[in-house]
Amino acid sequence: MRRRTLLALALAAALPVGCRQGAAPGGAAPTRVRAEDYDSFFLWAGVRPQPAVARAKELYILGGEVRRESPGVLEPMRAGVPRLPGKRVWLVVRAARLDWGEGVWRAVERDLRRWGAYGLQLDFDAATPGLADYAAFLRELRRRLPPRYRLSVTGLMDWSANADPAALAQLNGVVDEVVVQSYQGTETIPGYERYLARLARVPVPHKVALVQGGEWREPPALRADPLFRGYVVFLVNPR
Repeated sequence: MRRRTLLALALAAALPVGCRQGAAPGGAAPTRVRAEDYDSFFLWAGVRPQPAVARAKELYILGGEVRRESPGVLEPMRAGVPRLPGKRVWLVVRAARLDWGEGVWRAVERDLRRWGAYGLQLDFDAATPGLADYAAFLRELRRRLPPRYRLSVTGLMDWSANADPAALAQLNGVVDEVVVQSYQGTETIPGYERYLARLARVPVPHKVALVQGGEWREPPALRADPLFRGYVVFLVNPR
């Protein structure tokens, strides 16, 4: 979930699962994102458990990484199998590259089965000009993924503002959702309102990822977006 520094600088120039009930409306002053106001979370390696996780309805849990130096290996990021009855659990794979070896494909399917996961989320920094190439990889991923699993991807806010509509259209029928990230590190990216105002251009169900403790004010356009499915909060260790 690392955002490229140059991209971050460029960005700076009815509610379902995960949707915050008390989000500040567009005309209100920004507030700080509090975990207790949400029920859908990213749970990353090294982040200490918080009370909000116990009552969560949905969890995106980092399970492994495909690192730049080893495209044939899924490096485990979690010891053991999460046992979370009653929660919707996504296995998250963070990838630095997409030329996966067969060992990665086998490990992903194995972990999905062992976890009893609802679906797979791929966390990859797909730059907006390369979105069509990324969609081609996602079609292959969808083909290899057993049909019972949902497929989610993280996305850049820039997709909604600047992506080629034809490239965005290639996501339709391939991924089940896009979770658009509004932060870099532990801070909300300035100017997020301008980008999220055009989120309805993304033609598949989409959520917005917020960072715990980050500044947030809900853009009015989100409420009118028929494909908006709520929020996911990226949990961080208290400062």
